[in-house]
Amino acid sequence: MITVVAESEWTVARAAHIDRIEHLVGDYLADRGRGTYHPVLDFLFTYYSFKPGHLKRWGPGYGVVLGGEQSADYAGFASYEPIDLGFGPAGYRVRASLLEQRRSAIEFTLGLLTATTERQPNLGCFGLHEWAMVYRGGDDALRHGSVPLRLGHEGTDQVVESMNLRCTHYDAFRFFTRDAVPRNALPLEPTGRTQSEQPGCVHATMDLYKWSYKLAPLIESRLVADCFELALSARGIDMRASPYDLSEYGLDPIAIETPAGRAEYVRAQTDLMARAAPLRSELIARCQNLLVSVDAIAGLTAE
Repeated sequence: MITVVAESEWTVARAAHIDRIEHLVGDYLADRGRGTYHPVLDFLFTYYSFKPGHLKRWGPGYGVVLGGEQSADYAGFASYEPIDLGFGPAGYRVRASLLEQRRSAIEFTLGLLTATTERQPNLGCFGLHEWAMVYRGGDDALRHGSVPLRLGHEGTDQVVESMNLRCTHYDAFRFFTRDAVPRNALPLEPTGRTQSEQPGCVHATMDLYKWSYKLAPLIESRLVADCFELALSARGIDMRASPYDLSEYGLDPIAIETPAGRAEYVRAQTDLMARAAPLRSELIARCQNLLVSVDAIAGLTAE
């Protein structure tokens, strides 16, 4: 079953999406063109591989046909194909063959997000992963150019040594300094994400953006943009709790080396977890529906 969306409807949705992304990153892109560094948005467009142009590109997701003459705008995209509607110009949709090509990615994402949802949250890490990335590493370990450490190298090391490292996210753990690795409570491995990811993790929340865009254009751009907006908030908390002094970027520190700072971090972490839950559920539902479509197509092919 396919759904045909009239040109008058989908072009409005496309324009609204482009305006939304422009509002979120337009000033940043202008500043970046002048060589300005930004610790939040630079991360979201360098660590993550989805470029601003990709984020701005609107799509309805799999199973939706864009009707009308303007649907020909999608003729140049390899992920789309024309479809004869029996009236007027051909419409365009995400091509069915993309489902089978992405099947393993869909299955992995579904497994990871489902396991994360079912696991109890850990709210005791206090964002120490960024501290562990510079622990006893000297200037060579600094990850943000000329941005200074709030407490200096010695003070930063003392904070790490006075607290327990409880990171559950491999993609943060893999950047720990050599001296920080054995201090972590869990020996994390790249193949163990499904066994360690948990919903309280700020990086797991940020990564909803990664899992969403890796499924694009099979899922709609609105959901990708929702995940990106949440990732913006999560990265802001991540950097405010880091050992860096980012006040010149308008990021007031969450001083996790103090009891009050740790309490503030847990409140922010809890809020992010609550905002992430419905988006994670939406992504799980999209994965489930896409796999149903894959199996349906496979059944038709077999017949």
